[in-house]
Amino acid sequence: METKDLTCIGCPMGCSLKVEINQGEPVNITGNTCKRGEDYARKEVTNPTRIVTSTVIVEGESQSVVSVKTREDIPKGKIFDVMRALKGVKIQAPVHVGDVVVSNVAGTGVDIVATREII
Repeated sequence: METKDLTCIGCPMGCSLKVEINQGEPVNITGNTCKRGEDYARKEVTNPTRIVTSTVIVEGESQSVVSVKTREDIPKGKIFDVMRALKGVKIQAPVHVGDVVVSNVAGTGVDIVATREII
């Protein structure tokens, strides 16, 4: 049986989790103080995902960049593909919160959206 130590990112507590794994499946999770910790641990050892944040260039505006993020979690292994896809992306002002900047980024099925306004 394999054991994995994790720090939970499901809430601000940052609990130290210990996950016992048998044949790729979590069989025992300890250290969590809330249900989110157990959910995080299960997901992290079976299918880890992340929200990716970055910036893209805004042309024709005094603000030169706008912050962006994936609308949903993407597989952890796709993070570098997403970052490569964002390299060199330029958009035009105005930009509104939630505007789609890149659709289906890196073939993930997830859009990159703006997280702030530039008008």
